[in-house]
Order: sequence, then structure tokens, then C-alpha cells
Amino acid sequence: MEDIFRIVAGYIALGLEVIAVVVIAYGAIRAVINLVLGANPDPEKPLSGRKNAWVHLGVWLLIGLEFELGADIIRSAISPTWEQLGQLGAIAVIRTFLNYFLEKDVEKYAEGGESPSAPIVEKPA
Repeated sequence: MEDIFRIVAGYIALGLEVIAVVVIAYGAIRAVINLVLGANPDPEKPLSGRKNAWVHLGVWLLIGLEFELGADIIRSAISPTWEQLGQLGAIAVIRTFLNYFLEKDVEKYAEGGESPSAPIVEKPA
């Protein structure tokens, strides 16, 4: 019975990882399309096309990280050694921090805040 649980949980975790790859790949493709086709009609906001692509990619990365974290949690339920549990725990912590800070950046950027790497341009008086 335990072996069946490990096999099923392994397939579920693998399925979540596949979903994460598909979600992130889709987001990356959409971001590239937004960058290439996203003409910026407003000369007052020269970075708005790039900003839009970054926000959309960030959202898809967040969703992908959530699926990866779910896969890690399932794998931790079937990990037989303390070493593997420690490795999965470290990966989960890193992904959680990435998710948290990426979400904060996306929220700030989507609300109209400037990117930390964006140049500061002053308007002439």
C-alpha cells in the first residue's frame, strides 16, 4: 500500500512540475509577443510596453512557482531520508521567498510604480 502511495504521489508531483513548465513557457512566449508587438502609442510613457510585458511575465512566473511549490510539498510527503527532506525544505523556502518578492514587485509595478532598474526621467518645466 505504501509503495502505491509513493508511485501515485510521484506522478502527481511530476504532473504539477509539467504544469509549472507549461505555465512558465506560456508566460514567456506571451511576454516576448508583448515586447515585439506591443507598440507604445504614448510618448509620455516610453516604458509602458516593457512594463506591461514584465508584469504579465511576473504573474505567470508566480503561478508557475506555486505549482512547483505544490510539487515540492507532495515530494516531501514521500521522501524517505532526512537529507532529501532537508533539500526539499530548502528548495521550498527559496521558492517561497522568490514568490513573495516577485509578487510584491508585480503589485508595485502594476499599480504604476517604477521599476527599480528604470531610469528616472524628469519632465521639463
